[in-house]
Amino acid sequence: MSWKPSASLETLRARADLLARIRTFFVARGVMEVDTPVLSQHATVDLHIDSLRASDGRWLHTSPEFAMKRLLAAGSGAIWQLCHVFRAGDLGRHHNPEFLMLEWYRPGLDHHQLMDEIIELMIALGVAPAGTVERYSYRQAWLEHGGIDPFTGSVPELVRALSARADPPAHADDFDRDGWLDFGMAFVVGPRLAPVAPCFVYDFPASQAALARVRPGTPPVAERFELFWKGQELANGFHELGDAAEQRARFEADRERRRVAGREAPPYDAHLIEALAAGLPECAGVALGVDRLLMLLLGLPELAAAMPFDYGRA
Repeated sequence: MSWKPSASLETLRARADLLARIRTFFVARGVMEVDTPVLSQHATVDLHIDSLRASDGRWLHTSPEFAMKRLLAAGSGAIWQLCHVFRAGDLGRHHNPEFLMLEWYRPGLDHHQLMDEIIELMIALGVAPAGTVERYSYRQAWLEHGGIDPFTGSVPELVRALSARADPPAHADDFDRDGWLDFGMAFVVGPRLAPVAPCFVYDFPASQAALARVRPGTPPVAERFELFWKGQELANGFHELGDAAEQRARFEADRERRRVAGREAPPYDAHLIEALAAGLPECAGVALGVDRLLMLLLGLPELAAAMPFDYGRA
């Protein structure tokens, strides 16, 4: 019956225990818990994420990242929070428009040091024994599971390599290089990663930096990582960009890409740009999907089974 929870009572008890373990982890490390607004004057301009708008014209946040970075710029020090976030159109076996996110920031750490702490969290949560979490560069992961170098392969070569391993969608003719790389991570490389213990993929193409720093080199790479387990992406983290002008330029470029694609181009977070201009401490941050983590931890068949009430019962 639709009034009943989508998760079993046993799962709800496991969920409560998981949340308690997360809180214990950060309390023991002296990281301050924070609570930022769910409604904002601004929205995400990421081409792959759509924000939900409230009746007063404000936007439900897709992540607490921007508000948390404003706290960091104000001198908060290391911070974390658990909060519900909202993403339009994200509905399926492994997606729900509303889900629980764990996000935290560590001043003074880079993305590799933050990966170390994530491993400690995975051990504390019973996800992975010590010494089992591996790390692959983006290039390594592609060479092993995609059969091509994602940095040097041409677009036609990417198309051939990926099409031999998965069926491209009907709109694949509209893909640019990053479109094919996104398809490859989602349907070819990612699903083959970490069948037993979680693993990290790091050093993404510079064109997919989002809010991460770009490290010069041949090729330049984004100091960004993702955590995978059982073929599912669990977390996305950055060595955070602190350059206000560069972040503004990225936001404006993202808005233009949305307009070209015929998508709404909402206002980007001007408060974040002001905070970066005032000075963001060097730091690394990560966002982790808690519902998906619980789903994989318990071996549940779908995300709804890890949530008290999924979208259809909310």
